[in-house]
Amino acid sequence: MTKLPLPLPLLHLQHPAGAAASPLRFLLPPARHVPAMSAATTAAPSSGEYPSPVSPPYPAASKDVELRRAMTASARSAAFALRGRRVRGRVARRRRQASRRLLRRPPHLPPLLRRLRLSPKSRWKYGTIYVCLVVSTFRTIVGLFVFCQKVNDQYFKNATTKPNLHLANRLDRDTSGLMVITKCNKVAGKLVKAFTDHKVKKTYLALCIGCPPTWEKIKICSGHGRSKHGAWRVYAMSDVGRSLPGGSVVRDMSTQFEVLGVNGKGQFREPYSFCTDDIQSITVQEKAAEQSCIDDVKNSVVLVRAYPQSGRTHQIRLHCQYLGFPIRGDAKYGGVIEWNGLECEGHALHAESLSFVHPITGLPVTFQSPLPPWAKDIISTMK
Repeated sequence: MTKLPLPLPLLHLQHPAGAAASPLRFLLPPARHVPAMSAATTAAPSSGEYPSPVSPPYPAASKDVELRRAMTASARSAAFALRGRRVRGRVARRRRQASRRLLRRPPHLPPLLRRLRLSPKSRWKYGTIYVCLVVSTFRTIVGLFVFCQKVNDQYFKNATTKPNLHLANRLDRDTSGLMVITKCNKVAGKLVKAFTDHKVKKTYLALCIGCPPTWEKIKICSGHGRSKHGAWRVYAMSDVGRSLPGGSVVRDMSTQFEVLGVNGKGQFREPYSFCTDDIQSITVQEKAAEQSCIDDVKNSVVLVRAYPQSGRTHQIRLHCQYLGFPIRGDAKYGGVIEWNGLECEGHALHAESLSFVHPITGLPVTFQSPLPPWAKDIISTMK
């Protein structure tokens, strides 16, 4: 039963001297002046006021494919976590043994970490594993190792140099290759700033399916953004700085591409420094024109190397889609899901190398990762 509020009793109030004849007027708060708003101000912004993307939305089939791949990655990560828990148990037992025997040195860490390393033959056996879980596994082992160190060691008392694993960069779920993990807070802050300021040189290998490009080297500049709960899309360069629905802003992104091979013809070469004078440049201002190519070559296998100049989300994948040769297995951005009768487990994108200035020594360092199986197969067939 709904309870109704009881009516308040009527109060007989006397008007103050000089008050208006209207009853209870003097009990109301003073009126505030509200400026009048024009119709243009009160009206909600129409969709025409926002910039329009120049790349297509996600395909309808991408949702199911991405969900299936995410579940597979979670299962593989759980198997890796189980293996990590076994190693953590061994480390804990050795720590207890060391405390009982009053050993002057803690149990040596590298042999224990080697148990989590994958052998060259089984390095790609696990496929996609969420790296945050890997880092948490190693962080626990390192924490147990530090616990065994001498208590008065000034190195471990300093918060900036105390061992603590951090991810300096990130990759998409299905992207293989290099990732940088720092071992203390001091180095993490400097290296993350280097990535943010685009002072780290990166190269990627991508296996694409589409119309073969007519150029050998190219630089593409465009806008990048997404609306609230939307997809990442390519925008015109003239839209950089404009607002999108949800409050985000279109940002600039640029990538340099180098064609290494088309349909098995080409030559694999090491990365080199681009000179802006000897490459063609494209500035995106409108939607990509439909490329007309005959049926024999519209599904060409194109191996490209990408040199991202900025670090936007899905940058290389978006630019490959815009140029007319999406990455194989990239369900979100128009890539083929099946190839040669087999379903692609993920997109063929590999973080090949990283070059930056060491945050402590100040010396230039370069790291290069082993090639994935799909890259080795393509390179072995190139003439």
